[in-house]
Amino acid sequence: MISYIFAGMITLSFVYAAFSGNMSALSQSVIDGAKEAVELLITLCGIMCMWSGFMEIANKGGLTKVFSKILSPVIKRLFPDVDEQSDAFSYITMNISANLLGLGNAATPLGLSAMRELKGNKRLDTATDSMVTFVVLNTASIQLLPTTVASLRASYGSKSPFDVIFCVWISSIVSVSVGLILAKTLKGRKKWST
Repeated sequence: MISYIFAGMITLSFVYAAFSGNMSALSQSVIDGAKEAVELLITLCGIMCMWSGFMEIANKGGLTKVFSKILSPVIKRLFPDVDEQSDAFSYITMNISANLLGLGNAATPLGLSAMRELKGNKRLDTATDSMVTFVVLNTASIQLLPTTVASLRASYGSKSPFDVIFCVWISSIVSVSVGLILAKTLKGRKKWST
């Protein structure tokens, strides 16, 4: 559906530009947009590589085990059917840690690994309650330090890129709370379709 919406927006832009005589402005905007997209991609790639490397160092240095111990009471309540010694529990902990630091891009591979471990060797056509809870928690993650947002704001010239930190805290706490309440309320009512 999104592809149809974008295709419609692009078509309308070309039609409007053609009828209003602004084809040169549209062409220039397309070129400028492509240039900015590549610059943003390179900036984000560098940030993602750096923080992914930090997370790997933290994992190999044992810092994620410390986070696991700190977060385990909360994670155990959210995921009662996941063993604390399992790889799934470790990946969930690392994913939550990365999201707390605002490293959504670094959290993605950890989240995929967590979902793979939660699924196990079973051939599931429906998501388990733990999988649904994890998707909600991962998607609406609490960010204590919104590093990606701050990096983007800094790259666009913000003098105080962390000015949004209180807004990020409030919005992420509210979104996680609402998502978890709904996931727990609807738990077991109906099979979650994947």
